[in-house]
Amino acid sequence: MPFDGIMVSAITTELQGKILNGKIEKIYQPESDEINILIRCLGKKYKLLISASSNHPRIHLTDLQKLNPQSPPMFCMLMRKHLQGGKILNIEQKESERIITIDIESYDELGFIETKQLIIEFMGRHSNITLIQKENQKIIDSIKRISAQINRYREILPGKTYISPPDQGKENPKTIDFETFCETLKKSNSEFPVFKGIYTSMQGISPLTAKEVCYNANIADHITSENITEQNYYDLWTSFQHLLSSIQKGDFSPNILITKQEKQVADFLAIPFYSTKDLYDTIQLDSISTLLEDYYIKRDLYDRLKQKSIDLHKLISHTLTKLYNKHKKLNKELSTSMDAPKYKILGELLTANLHLVKKGDLNIDVINFYDPLCENICISLNKQLSPSQNAQKYFKKYNKLKNGQKEIQNQLQETSQEIQYFETIAHTLETVSNLGEIEEIRNELIEEGYIRKRKRNKTNKVSTSKPVQFTSSDGFNIFVGKNNKQNDYLTLKFSSKKDLWFHTKNIPGSHVIISTKGCNIPEKTILEAAELAAFHSKAKMSSNVAIDYTQVKNVKKPNGAKPGMVIYENNKTIYITPRYNIHEILSSNNTPSNL
Repeated sequence: MPFDGIMVSAITTELQGKILNGKIEKIYQPESDEINILIRCLGKKYKLLISASSNHPRIHLTDLQKLNPQSPPMFCMLMRKHLQGGKILNIEQKESERIITIDIESYDELGFIETKQLIIEFMGRHSNITLIQKENQKIIDSIKRISAQINRYREILPGKTYISPPDQGKENPKTIDFETFCETLKKSNSEFPVFKGIYTSMQGISPLTAKEVCYNANIADHITSENITEQNYYDLWTSFQHLLSSIQKGDFSPNILITKQEKQVADFLAIPFYSTKDLYDTIQLDSISTLLEDYYIKRDLYDRLKQKSIDLHKLISHTLTKLYNKHKKLNKELSTSMDAPKYKILGELLTANLHLVKKGDLNIDVINFYDPLCENICISLNKQLSPSQNAQKYFKKYNKLKNGQKEIQNQLQETSQEIQYFETIAHTLETVSNLGEIEEIRNELIEEGYIRKRKRNKTNKVSTSKPVQFTSSDGFNIFVGKNNKQNDYLTLKFSSKKDLWFHTKNIPGSHVIISTKGCNIPEKTILEAAELAAFHSKAKMSSNVAIDYTQVKNVKKPNGAKPGMVIYENNKTIYITPRYNIHEILSSNNTPSNL
């Protein structure tokens, strides 16, 4: 569910119950499009996050701590001037729109009480936070100023009169009656599915909510409005009113939707939707604020990691493309070099028959005495060369191909190793969970000479992340490296010679270590470690993943090998299908104390 009218209604209800009549103590602006307001209400402290982000506009209570700029932005200073010390008088949603208004009573410069209004609009890239004088609707300022060059109808600038966003001709679900509801759907494009007719004609209704209305009315959401009966209209109206009744009663049940197979966060809901039960599992949370914070922290982190690593993704993709092309070209050259003996034979046959060749001949047929059947063979000649020079030309080509074959094989091996290295880097970059891990990958590529070293402020030094530690069902510690440096550390420094080492066979992935402490390892622990190795690899979503394992003493790092690259022997292979919830089954600790 996007931040639609239902979610706005839910968070408005929650804020009314927690911070209404609260006093504003502090205001901060950690991001260019986000403000945090510290509020004290009934002896409790709350932090209200309001974001006008183009991607994730929202409002909710939060416990998240963010660094604030040393010098507060101008909008933050203005908010402090007008609202700090003020009292929250009212919080309400405008009709069913994605707009919340917060009335705040505070003192002006002369000591008189006046009411300001904070208007928050959740409208994608048009989202905004605007402070106005409630009495005359004059704009004091906004976090995003909108000039006449951008929007002639609706300027958002200090001193201008605030104008609400146009309603786009949509009906207010809270006041609509049955006749208007039916007429509105009938007027919608007859080629549209009925669910589209609902969300395009009603304020604050998202496509997912419209599908839920159809589902509860037993109407397939792909049915067009021209194909529904009067009874269908009545069923839709009944379903629609039941949904509105839950909202008006404040009967909210915040839950996050999780994909059944991948177990990834997919969406969130303010009330339970029956239409999603076959597609998603749900996790119910205590409050709307907790729901939004949990969801958007993950989304913000994902977006931020993606943005910070975009240059690395481009570098790796570009490098792998070049390496794949180089590998293909070398294989072609190697195939050509395999013909080297043929040119030696041609040279020897030509030498044996020099007396038959005349300068200017284009070719000559001679008996191939290397052929068991002694059949004739036609040898091409360069008419500008003498017979002996033609023979020497074939010997030179033979020597060139023969000598080049070894060089090509060496280059092929080096290229294959480099491809393996960059595929491992690509996999690691897809699994990073914080900015520090991205910087570790960047530093590794700098050390390997793939990226030019950047000038860096010493105070911005990134702390080194640590491998993940798990405990097997039998109580043995299992360690998983998250990048090449961690893999090298676990395998070459941390582990003992009798520990067990695991890795996917011929597939990029993490090094996994079972700390044996000199004990025999039960089969169940071996299978769990193998499962972790499969899960932390490029084959995470595959079945029957081949996992090699051996004692650490059998794992070596060749001289000059890149980080994370090792060779091993005396290994056994088992086949594993990783479970999506293996992390939940095995207790984990992201920062093991003994590393």
